[in-house]
Amino acid sequence: MTRLPPRIPDRADETVAAAAPEPPDDTDPATPDLARDSAVVAEDDDEARLPDPVDLAAGDEPAPGAMASGREVIVAACRTAPEAPGVYRMLTAGHDVLYVGKAKNVRKRLASYTRVAGHPVRIQRMIAATFALEIITTATETEALLLEANLIRQLRPRFNVLMRDDKSFPYILLTGDHWAPQLVKHRGAQSRKGSYFGPFASALAVNRTLNALQRAFLLRSCTDSFFDSRTRPCLLYQIKRCAAPCTREVDFAGYAELVREAKDFLSGRSHAVKERLAAEMEKASGELAFERAALYRDRLAALSAIQSQQGINPRTVSEADVFAIHQEGGYFCIEVFFFRTGQNWGNRAYFPRADRALPTAAVLGAFLAQFYSDKPPPRLVLLSEEADDCELLARALSIRAGYKVDIGVPARGEKRELTRHALANAREALGRKLAETATQERLLQALTETLRLPRVPRRVEVYDNSHIQGANAVGAMIVAGAEGFQKNQYRKFNIRSASLTPGDDYAMMREVLERRFKRLVADGATQSVAVAASEDDAEPPRWPDLVIIDGGQGQLTAARETLAALGIAEVAVIAVAKGPDRDAGRETIYMDGRPPLRLEPRDPVLYFIQRLRDEAHRFVIGSHRTLRRKDIREAGLQEIPGIGPTRKRALLMHFGTLKAIESAALADLAQVPGISAESARRIFEFFHPAPVSPR
Repeated sequence: MTRLPPRIPDRADETVAAAAPEPPDDTDPATPDLARDSAVVAEDDDEARLPDPVDLAAGDEPAPGAMASGREVIVAACRTAPEAPGVYRMLTAGHDVLYVGKAKNVRKRLASYTRVAGHPVRIQRMIAATFALEIITTATETEALLLEANLIRQLRPRFNVLMRDDKSFPYILLTGDHWAPQLVKHRGAQSRKGSYFGPFASALAVNRTLNALQRAFLLRSCTDSFFDSRTRPCLLYQIKRCAAPCTREVDFAGYAELVREAKDFLSGRSHAVKERLAAEMEKASGELAFERAALYRDRLAALSAIQSQQGINPRTVSEADVFAIHQEGGYFCIEVFFFRTGQNWGNRAYFPRADRALPTAAVLGAFLAQFYSDKPPPRLVLLSEEADDCELLARALSIRAGYKVDIGVPARGEKRELTRHALANAREALGRKLAETATQERLLQALTETLRLPRVPRRVEVYDNSHIQGANAVGAMIVAGAEGFQKNQYRKFNIRSASLTPGDDYAMMREVLERRFKRLVADGATQSVAVAASEDDAEPPRWPDLVIIDGGQGQLTAARETLAALGIAEVAVIAVAKGPDRDAGRETIYMDGRPPLRLEPRDPVLYFIQRLRDEAHRFVIGSHRTLRRKDIREAGLQEIPGIGPTRKRALLMHFGTLKAIESAALADLAQVPGISAESARRIFEFFHPAPVSPR
């Protein structure tokens, strides 16, 4: 099997080409591989983002001098480029990657960019911005395809697909490293020993399925440390969601049978499992053991609930992913259905940002290469229409997976019905998002008119702080735009200034804004330049057009002073103060140079501002509660001499709870990794002080 390098090669592995005189025009005019002029944004479990339609041909053609300069760089690269498969990178003068492409013959592909005329405007703009080229050779074209996908994910070029939803798909894990296997949700590398079932479309789908599986098979979901410390069954046993192997309410053989049934069901043998449970229920009923019969009845009902939630379950497809693409009004939607072990594990909608002039086959082909760059493919991939490079992608995925992967468009039968069903879902999902985006744009337009902003904000940032008398202070930023809340842009700031007076909201707001905008200033140019450059970019703007502060005139003054100290004056800032008695609908809006503004209680703009503020509240309070829970959990260990963060973590990982640490024997404490006999004695004596003898 051919193996790809696991990282970007070092500079020594690359060929870097600089400018050189133009060679004779005898190169092969292959078509530039710009089918990936798009940026993919995936729908989150809670909120989907619909990007603005991208028109890379928008704007004026680049100046002839810029085109000539970029063409000279490419011509020079052609002289030393290999006539072999490989990956090339186009770089700007600042060494930012413009585009990553692959080719069966790199020299011919690069030569296609050297033509004087005939390029679309979007390709002209890319050539004009090219300052340098870097080339990586590969053994085969399939290696080039896989390496291209890896580099795109790492380097995030402007003219390529950018898979912005980097979250891995959730799985169900039935662990195999304990005598009583645990049934849990798993996301990330599959390094733990056990059986993995999935992928599922979302965490919600996994949680819903896990709840039903607990009722059906009574498998434990607790951690090993919690399991080992139990002396009596927990509440899950009382509500009939666990067989309680921790206290031997079920013996080893009985629990092993439950595990086997769960594996059979998750592996697609659900019919046999239900037949066995039905037979056991009939047997118990015949023996007049009605409580046992009722338990089997409830388990059967739970299994039926799982299958009803999965929707359509194909009869002839055991393992497949189904992709369908729909285009409307310059937008694209790709709907993905996951079928494993003959069961439907849910669906998910993606909304690619792509040049509206590109055909759907090019967008779908680019999406597939990015989608499977870090995910194991199934043995069958079904498409609603033919995509670019299907055969090459199938070979590449087969090499990576170690088994044959088929990609095709079904023409008839149940497989064709699956693609039609996915296409109908893609059409409906795009329709819903178009309606939501239109509403959001109208609200932003109304907000612009109400606040007299110079332009409709493309990026709105809302800031809020949370603490309890200065303890566990945290600040947060949420981001919204025409596509709704952009949750992958949210940030939290742990307040860490030692000189800050506990509870000083103004100082906390100054620290949050200073840290946020200092980084923006350090990462890029001035705010005005960043806005101008981002109007036609595929990338969303990094600079906000509007900043909303939760607070009154004092918070507004603190925010303005902080931005002025950083030399930032073009960002519009407003503060939203709660009304008397903190009543919603009576908020006051503070702005520079204008008297305080109070909108009508039923004004849509006021509702919009309230929704932004409430989302900031939700996010910052959740972050604060996480910090507070951590402090409360470790509070009992704070005052023990010689017990630092590492040992605290080891104790909590071993025992699970502070209460279990308090009740642990000296010998048990000494068995914790990293805890010496002396440390164990200190911990034990801290929780069990010696009685004071009377004088």
